[in-house]
Amino acid sequence: MCPPTGEVDDGPEMDLEESERATADRDVDPGEAIPPYAVTDGSQFGRRRFLRVLGLGTLAVVPLPILPELMRAAGLAEGQPEPVHGIGEPARTRDGRIRQWTMIIDLRSCDGCQSVGQPPRCTAACIEGHFAPEPMEWIEVYEADLPGGGTQFIPTPCQQCQNPPCVNVCPVGATFSTPEGTVLIDQDRCIGCRICMAACPYDRRFFNWGDAPIPPEALLADYSPEHQVPAKKGTVMKCDFCPDMARTGTLPYCVQGCPNRAIYYGDLEEDVATNGRVVVSASRFLAENDAYRLKEDLGTKPRVYYIPGHGEAVGRDVFTPDRQPTEWPWMEWAEGAVTWQR
Repeated sequence: MCPPTGEVDDGPEMDLEESERATADRDVDPGEAIPPYAVTDGSQFGRRRFLRVLGLGTLAVVPLPILPELMRAAGLAEGQPEPVHGIGEPARTRDGRIRQWTMIIDLRSCDGCQSVGQPPRCTAACIEGHFAPEPMEWIEVYEADLPGGGTQFIPTPCQQCQNPPCVNVCPVGATFSTPEGTVLIDQDRCIGCRICMAACPYDRRFFNWGDAPIPPEALLADYSPEHQVPAKKGTVMKCDFCPDMARTGTLPYCVQGCPNRAIYYGDLEEDVATNGRVVVSASRFLAENDAYRLKEDLGTKPRVYYIPGHGEAVGRDVFTPDRQPTEWPWMEWAEGAVTWQR
């Protein structure tokens, strides 16, 4: 399996007639596999209507950096309100500074869960905790080749960029940066254009092509961009960095699920990070261990840091190939059941 390339999987065609997010006045050609555009404030804004407003004959002639600004201008002309995302108040330190969440992944302790004879537990814990629909892996563990031979495992969540290409290209403000440094998606505003997926250099965004499974315990959940339950058809989803859990003193699911304690979560303002067992000074831990970030040359300024390694701290040899067969706890419709089950 190769590390993220930034390419977008077009996926299967959507059944537009069954889409819950179809617009009231859309005029899509029969068989056109383009998700319908909609906003949730009562106004409808279809693809062809958007092109008529802009006076454009085709979407293909519009340069990608210009397109979001044009769409925002068209949205304002239609009277759409400014985005209101309904997230919680940012967490603050004792002296009032807004916390800045970060993640440090110590690859010296990551062996892809080979030592416990299971597929990566960070991925499984995330899927189970977030009810992530199949085939989404919000934190995906890649097995990458090392320059001198052998392989290493690299858990890859959303990198929570501080200069996020996805935010810069979203035409309706559905994906946004928070004061705490996380990047979230508001499915109530997402129009399913997938421009953000094309812009993400880490391939960490996923599209809901169909009706996602809704477990019984999610039926009463209050949707929030910080807790994307239930999933919504025709929208993009991704790792949210679990800021709502952090504010209550709970570590993210992936941190809790890692049996080797390879994942640290912390606050750059307080210069502290923990894997649930030990607490470290984040800046010192990074400096003393030659930490790096993925694709730093792109200038995205990720909040996820990596300590170089290949699982040697837990006894893994670089030439021990392959992770365990993948069995994820996705929801499924069991025979005779009235709700989705694991």
